[in-house]
Amino acid sequence: MSREIIVHFALIPMRNAVHFLLDGRPVTLEFGTGSPWRPTTTLLQYLRANPEHRGVKEGCAEGDCGACTVVLAEPRGGGGLTYRAVDSCLLFLPSLDRKQLITVEDLTTPDGTLHPVQSTLVEHYGSQCGFCTPGIVMSVFALYKSRVHVTRPLVIDALSGNLCRCTGYRPIIDAALEACNEPRTDLFTAGEEGISQRLGAMTQEDLFIQTDGQRYFRPGSLASALTYRSEHPDALIINGATDVALRVTKRHEILPSILDLSGIAELRYCNETTAGLEVGSGATIQDLLEESHGMIPPLAQMLQVFGSKQIRNVATVGGNIGTASPIGDMLPVLVALEAEVRLRSTRSSRSLPIGEFFTGYRQTDCRADELITAVSIPAIPEGAIVRSYKVSRRHDMDISSVSGGFRLRLDAQGVVEDIVLAFGGMAATPSRARQTEAFLRGEAWTRDAVEKSGSFMAKDFAPLTDVRGSAEYRSVVARNLLVKFWDETVHPHMTAGTEMTGTR
Repeated sequence: MSREIIVHFALIPMRNAVHFLLDGRPVTLEFGTGSPWRPTTTLLQYLRANPEHRGVKEGCAEGDCGACTVVLAEPRGGGGLTYRAVDSCLLFLPSLDRKQLITVEDLTTPDGTLHPVQSTLVEHYGSQCGFCTPGIVMSVFALYKSRVHVTRPLVIDALSGNLCRCTGYRPIIDAALEACNEPRTDLFTAGEEGISQRLGAMTQEDLFIQTDGQRYFRPGSLASALTYRSEHPDALIINGATDVALRVTKRHEILPSILDLSGIAELRYCNETTAGLEVGSGATIQDLLEESHGMIPPLAQMLQVFGSKQIRNVATVGGNIGTASPIGDMLPVLVALEAEVRLRSTRSSRSLPIGEFFTGYRQTDCRADELITAVSIPAIPEGAIVRSYKVSRRHDMDISSVSGGFRLRLDAQGVVEDIVLAFGGMAATPSRARQTEAFLRGEAWTRDAVEKSGSFMAKDFAPLTDVRGSAEYRSVVARNLLVKFWDETVHPHMTAGTEMTGTR
């Protein structure tokens, strides 16, 4: 780090240690000379090195199996705590800052009494080999500590990121339903206000960690983040890091310079307005899913099969947009809705349509000194029909082969006034089938017109062949999704709201 930068950041209160609670006690993790930890050490690696917390298991180390699930608690507005199940294999240690970490060992009382989630699982014979059981217990525990009425679909959603290869899911689901519909008071209940106060009293200084070969900055304000971004344009930006973490766990990369935006509270919001949703880049996918149910059902439907709940609890809206994945499930829907991306630097701010934001494979129009601060998602216009689709090998926890976000407006005679056909998995970026759209505008919305438009879609896209599907398969699927869209618009009684499709 240059002398000039040292002088500049010496004026900002900073620290090189992470503070959190474990077993109800404060823990300080220091980084630097003599420390065994890097800022990109995962929580799973930390816990597996702790003899008292090896209930957490390493299965896939990429967020697919849930064996490493733990729960993070943090203060909730209005008092108390919010409990979130997360995959510890995808969480870097700085993400623990100012949170309570709860593992399966913490659920049992000092006299050995099991937590209601644990005892009910035992009574329903919900464990055989037991390798997956700690993660399952923690996923159900987070649901137990939520304030919602727990239904079977909610249990299935909570467990969608937990694999069990020997027990079978029926007894696990039955146990979760029983445990979560009992009076939900446990050994954590009485101490929640005290824990919230202790977490709130922890230092909020920016976190700056410099170790051999790595520099990690986790600011607590947008102003600090923008200043750092302007002086370190080479820094890798993360905001959740569920994608970037795989570079560490699977490729064993040492990431030299990181700007972590996950500690900026002012970026984590999701507000409903008369025009739609204004979503901060730090809002999690789960935040957006819960907020979009009423106003933008097609978006909520797609987000429901975005990873697992453990991943949605950490992955952020800004992070998902910034990765510019050509198969990102959320992005085609945002293109169809004509969402706008908000960008900001120390010098200026600007907005641009999300369809113009992606410039190439994993490339965006974000300038070297800018950060994504928000996305504006318009409400569905009156008279417009919007649908979202995902085709994948599994319904849950799978990457799409092809995804789509479509919007249609017809005139009184059934002629297409406007249409947007946005696809993922068909090009290097989430892209619109513009020649197909142009052909359909002004045409009567008929099966014949839709089938004829297939020849134009072949001109719009030249998809690649990979492990998720051949180019021919993707082309056929894309055309078939358009036919499905037509069928749902002319036979609305056959569908209930927004539909998803998939290979199940």
